[in-house]
Amino acid sequence: MIIIGGFCVIIALVLVLKSQLALRQNSLSLTARSKPERIAILIPARDESRVIRGLLESLNAQSLPVRMQDVYVIVEKPDDSTVEIGRSFDCRVVVRDDLRGRERKGYALDDAVQEIRRRGEQYDLYFVFDADNVLATDYLEQMLKVYKQGYRMATAYRNTKNGNANVIAAVSSLTFSMINVVGNRRRIKYGANVVFSGTGCFVDGDLVENWQGWPFHSLTEDYEMSLYATLKGIPTYYNEQAAFFDEQPLRFGQTVDQRTRWIRGYFDARKEYIPQIRQKLRRLKHRPAELEKCQNLGSLKRELVGVNALIWLLVGVVCLIIGGVGWLIYLGEGWMILWLVVDVLVLVYCVLAVVTIMMLRREKLDMCISMKVRAVLFNPIFLVTYIWCALVAILARKKVTWKKIQHGE
Repeated sequence: MIIIGGFCVIIALVLVLKSQLALRQNSLSLTARSKPERIAILIPARDESRVIRGLLESLNAQSLPVRMQDVYVIVEKPDDSTVEIGRSFDCRVVVRDDLRGRERKGYALDDAVQEIRRRGEQYDLYFVFDADNVLATDYLEQMLKVYKQGYRMATAYRNTKNGNANVIAAVSSLTFSMINVVGNRRRIKYGANVVFSGTGCFVDGDLVENWQGWPFHSLTEDYEMSLYATLKGIPTYYNEQAAFFDEQPLRFGQTVDQRTRWIRGYFDARKEYIPQIRQKLRRLKHRPAELEKCQNLGSLKRELVGVNALIWLLVGVVCLIIGGVGWLIYLGEGWMILWLVVDVLVLVYCVLAVVTIMMLRREKLDMCISMKVRAVLFNPIFLVTYIWCALVAILARKKVTWKKIQHGE
């Protein structure tokens, strides 16, 4: 078991190196364009009267003017109190009338786009926000700079509205820091496709027009969109200069439900798109002319790795622990077993704590010093509970559904 564990750790390190080297194989070339003439803003907002006012006020306060008639607030019932708030800001309200098996955010966005098409409206750019978001005053200005560079999809820097509320909210916000610090910052350095997490993003209007709707309907429609962009070679970007603020869960049980859904959605999306990415790479291998024109070859190869390195690492650590315990029993040193297990757990805890400190030093999250200290102490435990979330997502996949998190608590 010790040999197997060491072998698994080596495989994990090889996969990390392979994924990092793959990123260097991109050759991004963009075509600059002028400022978009019309912008649509889509806000799924079922029963979000507690928080949506903050988002609409931040839209009104943008350094670039926002035409509120192009803001679409999406609800499920005409008597939802969110409707009155939306209309008080001159927004257009989309009341969904077909919810059978279509409760997810992706379907809500699709209904909004279909309503826009029925109205005969055309937009150059679509922004998507959650109702609990609040935008920095220069958010739109900073994002349009990215659009003008030629990127067709982009996401922004996700800060936290309630990071000081309790330690659960604080460490929940660090999940997105991991995606951006560990992943997206390095990806944009090499012109690679980024990973979308949540909202606060834009999509080129030509793409939406070609889709004739919103085609991403999985449990994690954001990650599904990321894989689609990678497969199709659509240039994407993570814009750290454009900030928005997001509300995090306050109860641990909510984070378990949320993370379990993310993990299940991650595997579902990869089940659909990874075979297509492999097929594309095989085709490119036999077509030198297409291979020469492929600007995101590294992104395609990187996406094949996914979280496999982490899985191999976890398996390796478990095998090393089991092997170590077995060796101690063989040597008749049974009393050392507890010492070994405690040592490994302390080591893992310390490593994760250091990772947390590194993230907090590099991030601009709105958290006070005392909350950052608590986050450093609790985040390692929070990260370990991802293992439980993954087991539930894999073993009880049919029970994993989208569950609403009550905002403004």
